[in-house]
Amino acid sequence: MKYLQLTKEQFEELHEEFAVFLAAQSIDVKEWETIKKEKPELADKELNIFSDFVWEKVLNKAGYLEHFSSDTLNLFRCSDSGMDRIVVKIKKEGFNFLDQNDFNWFLDNSKDSRIEYLKGNKAYKKERNTEIFELIQQGSVVSNGELFEGILKIISK
Repeated sequence: MKYLQLTKEQFEELHEEFAVFLAAQSIDVKEWETIKKEKPELADKELNIFSDFVWEKVLNKAGYLEHFSSDTLNLFRCSDSGMDRIVVKIKKEGFNFLDQNDFNWFLDNSKDSRIEYLKGNKAYKKERNTEIFELIQQGSVVSNGELFEGILKIISK
């Protein structure tokens, strides 16, 4: 398995896609129930293959990631060859990016001298999707990139 098996809830959300996946392998509902009961290791293998398939689709489309912690905001733009990163740190007593009021303060005061912006980029050392998946495992979420691009405009002026 290349990534991580989907959770029960994720499989439930994707039940139609999973049914199509099984049908493509000539496995109908009755046969799937038999496999689950009589060959659990084969069922697990099919779940793993489907999970990797879903993850590949998600990771191929992932263009931006965001990771919020209390004191740091990490934003990533993922291209085919590498990743651009913006790190935002706030030197303000008690500031917390996870607090909506503090985050709104940041958005309204993006030029404040207590805000530190760091920007960099790197080529992938591993396969693109593997690196993106590792960031997701560490708490990043796929985003639409609005925050990354907005901050990039601020720091590029």
